Amino acid sequence: MIFRTLFLTLVLAAPAQAEKLANRLFGAMDAPSSQDAMPIGSYAKGCAAGLVELPETGPTWQAMRLSRNRNYGHPMMIQFLVDLSQTARDIGYGQGLYIGDISQPRGGPMTSGHASHQIGLDADIWMLPPRSLSLTKAEREDISSIPVRSADQRSVTENWTRVHHRLLKEAALDARVDRIFVAAAVKIEMCKTAKRADKKWLQKVRPVAGHDTHFHVRLKCPKGARLCETQTPTVAELSKNGDGCDDTLMWWVTDYLNPPKSDGKKPRNEDAPRKKGPREFTMADLPKQCGNVLAAN
Repeated sequence: MIFRTLFLTLVLAAPAQAEKLANRLFGAMDAPSSQDAMPIGSYAKGCAAGLVELPETGPTWQAMRLSRNRNYGHPMMIQFLVDLSQTARDIGYGQGLYIGDISQPRGGPMTSGHASHQIGLDADIWMLPPRSLSLTKAEREDISSIPVRSADQRSVTENWTRVHHRLLKEAALDARVDRIFVAAAVKIEMCKTAKRADKKWLQKVRPVAGHDTHFHVRLKCPKGARLCETQTPTVAELSKNGDGCDDTLMWWVTDYLNPPKSDGKKPRNEDAPRKKGPREFTMADLPKQCGNVLAAN
């Protein structure tokens, strides 16, 4: 506590230095703030007050990679994970869930890894059904999840099962969930195998690169969370029959993997401002309330 107080005093008292260290400041926090729970800002540019720690082990889950200290989330997220882990066990997804990164103790940009996971409403869930919920801390650092997408990114592997499909469906049907990110091959397979009259829930399942060994659940802003920036609904969300299973889905295994060659007619704009990445965010880039989150006990 003394170290944290001195660290923040020195950095926040020097604006020029504080401008450079947003992710380092949040990465240095080892405990949540003693404030009311509040997601602040957007999923990829914000912080969070009053987060709750997911217990390292529960009756139907284990938190993985504990050395990262990223098993903190908004109370609604923690309850969602507990609920989904119980569902996972009930439908035969091993003994429950192996849960990866949620957020840092006070959210915010991370020193490595995710661009999002900043407001306590994102969580990664392993595609590996747990055979054991008695893994030691060391074992949780060494064990790896399993890929459910082929190396060429175009199809699912034999690791993908009907129980995976069922688990993702159960998550998508939860009213707290805004969207779920998976590998494109997973979305394509789910669209093929879902019952035709029961596909509206698939709208929440979105193809995003880099999700072959886990799926990423993003919750909606909690009711009354006035500082939380919800995402703009997509065209599919606004459509009565939108399920995201149309022809545009195949872009992920065609043009995305083999982009059409440029005709050379569109010159590169060297003067265009470069978009900041999360590792470059300064405190000035984040909502002003994030300074209060860092300074709070």
